[in-house]
Amino acid sequence: MQTIVFDIGETLVRDDRYWASWADWLGVPRHTLSALVGAVTAQGLDNAEALRLLRPGIDVPAEYAAREAAGHGEHLDETDLYDDVRPALSALQELGLRVVVAGNQTVKAGQLLRALDLPVDFIATSGEWGCAKPSPEFFARVLDASGALAWDTLYVGDHPMNDVFPAAQAGLRTAHLRRGPWGHLWANDPQVQETADWVIGSLMDLATITDE
Repeated sequence: MQTIVFDIGETLVRDDRYWASWADWLGVPRHTLSALVGAVTAQGLDNAEALRLLRPGIDVPAEYAAREAAGHGEHLDETDLYDDVRPALSALQELGLRVVVAGNQTVKAGQLLRALDLPVDFIATSGEWGCAKPSPEFFARVLDASGALAWDTLYVGDHPMNDVFPAAQAGLRTAHLRRGPWGHLWANDPQVQETADWVIGSLMDLATITDE
């Protein structure tokens, strides 16, 4: 293994603040939106469908821009990171591995992540690349950022349809992370178990499996 590539949402970063801020903006209880996110997740739908259930016909990009203009836009700080993120990333770099972050996020999210000064070699988002998971184009860009062959690159994420399955199809090795609603919901799914090279419960597990 030469390069480890990480998804962002519910892999490195908790989504609590993100969905809470959307609930506040739309004027609904946070639990209501959280429950709807869970419901669409269980159906295998994009989580933005939860917003459309609350407000049919919503133009999500336009509403996102309105939130930003009103000063209620995206925000990330140290408290949004899972506890194992910094120690795990540092440990992987100390092993001489290239550490890359690449996930479905906005241009601003990429800027906010870089401002956290994480122990990584490269950060990119789908908004910056102009392509998103699960497209083959996204994973071609991942391999460019990896600087290694597909078999020597491990993609780590929580979502089977966005992370494990398309990454495996692109020839990368994969680790399904049992974290967040998607990670827990599908961790024991037979197809995930068969496709993923590893199913892990913590990012700290990676330092061990990369020696295999």
